[in-house]
Amino acid sequence: MRFKSISVPIMKSFSIHNIEPDLAAAIEQIVETSGKSYEEVVKMLLRRSLNLIPQGEPKRDVSAFFGIWTQEEADDFNEAIKFLD
Repeated sequence: MRFKSISVPIMKSFSIHNIEPDLAAAIEQIVETSGKSYEEVVKMLLRRSLNLIPQGEPKRDVSAFFGIWTQEEADDFNEAIKFLD
């Protein structure tokens, strides 16, 4: 009996040391608010920063702005859309 040989891509692993406190805090905040694991969040951030996000249906929400507004900007936005409620 002959078996077919298959090729399986080898997944790489990386360890990152000495993460600055502000970077660690930002990652932890995304983990806490998204419910995703650290691994999922870091992979997502790497894909975004390297423009490796699969092109699909464009999102029609404000998720791209998550975490980058100041409190004042968020308050202004919420005030501006209050009439929609």
